[in-house]
Amino acid sequence: MPNGPGALTLVGGSRFLSVVDAPQRDALAYLFVRLHSQGIIVASIFWGLWLFPFGILVMRSGFIPRALGVLLMVAGCGYVASAGTSLLLPQYAPVVNQFAIVLEAAELPIIFWLLIWGARPQRIATSAHS
Repeated sequence: MPNGPGALTLVGGSRFLSVVDAPQRDALAYLFVRLHSQGIIVASIFWGLWLFPFGILVMRSGFIPRALGVLLMVAGCGYVASAGTSLLLPQYAPVVNQFAIVLEAAELPIIFWLLIWGARPQRIATSAHS
């Protein structure tokens, strides 16, 4: 489970926290860790949503294969489905996450395309009027 800054502050042993008993600090630290996890889930909705305009731009670019744009949108669906289920229907989250992780992997090909072919210099078409 990821650690949030609030939880680290509580367990860090700061002097101003000496007025709070250790079990209460532990409970608050656990609460902050849980809140941080929920924040990551909310952020993953936006990670998924930004893949839709990115996919459209890739499809319209003309130099990146259109299939990569479609895969980006598929990955976006996976992120949104996973986060939405975790927030709205948490009892179904484990099942949905098994399928969503496969959809989210559709984001990987654009990374490899950009690393391999995207770094190559592009030829600029010369005009006949020069």
